[in-house]
Amino acid sequence: QVQLVESGGGLVQPGGSLRLSCAASGSAFSINVMGWYRQAPGKQRELVAINSGGITNYADSVKGRFTISRDNAKKTVYLQMNSLKPEDTAVYYCNVAGVVVGSLFASWGQGTQVTVSS
Repeated sequence: QVQLVESGGGLVQPGGSLRLSCAASGSAFSINVMGWYRQAPGKQRELVAINSGGITNYADSVKGRFTISRDNAKKTVYLQMNSLKPEDTAVYYCNVAGVVVGSLFASWGQGTQVTVSS
């Protein structure tokens, strides 16, 4: 069982910045993919950024403003969000996939609210 704990959401004014963190814990697991998704009210969950094998991809809507990074030693993934816009308002979820005790797993964080408003 791999558990994820997110932190860092909150209320910020347009143009501001936030940094989200997501720490993975458990026993005997390795991580292949770490990513961030978001879900705004009335909308489907969408991919924001993903890191796999050192390759990073971003949604077009956040390119140049958001940066995903990971600390493999701490088994933590971060999302630095700059130049935030009201349309970035959503619940943000981290997702981690890998291998635990010889089996594949994929886990979701509990979600953290990001609200961009003046």
